[in-house]
Amino acid sequence: MSSMNLNHHFLIAMPNMADPYFAGSVTYILQHDSEGTMGLVINHQTDILMSEVYESSGIRIFGDDAGNAPVYQGGPVSSEQGFVLHPAGKTTWQASMVNQDLALTTSRDILDAIAIGVGPEDYLFCLGYSGWSAGQLEDELKHNAWLTVEADNAIIFNPDNSKKYQSALSKLGIDPLSLSSHGGLA
Repeated sequence: MSSMNLNHHFLIAMPNMADPYFAGSVTYILQHDSEGTMGLVINHQTDILMSEVYESSGIRIFGDDAGNAPVYQGGPVSSEQGFVLHPAGKTTWQASMVNQDLALTTSRDILDAIAIGVGPEDYLFCLGYSGWSAGQLEDELKHNAWLTVEADNAIIFNPDNSKKYQSALSKLGIDPLSLSSHGGLA
């Protein structure tokens, strides 16, 4: 398979995906290089709300709706660690740039900022991340486990999780009802 760059792309799980972490998922690729791949599942919401994260971290909430935001299951790796995906821009917290539009923050200072209403307006708080070793994702792509399409921030931060999968497929011109779980190799 030729070298590909999947940075700032979505992985859209095919209907036959058996892994419960990824069945029906849309995964945003944060980093894809010769050493492997890191991403966050953006449409698997947990039953946990941010208010529980704040409480367990000893953070007081002052923002209007800061505690009502959902927590997402970013993937099976480091599932106790929090990752905040948010638009890049002027920040006072320690952020790692994903690209010119998005940043990833793992430090507590962003949670403090969100709790008092001065954090990013759009963000996803994920527990854990999705990781693939070198060549592993490419092998899964060869076996038709995923579709790929360039990511769209409007889909990432859409509060209606039920529409993220369909919206990602729509970028490819695919109706989810016509998607087959069987693919061929040309």
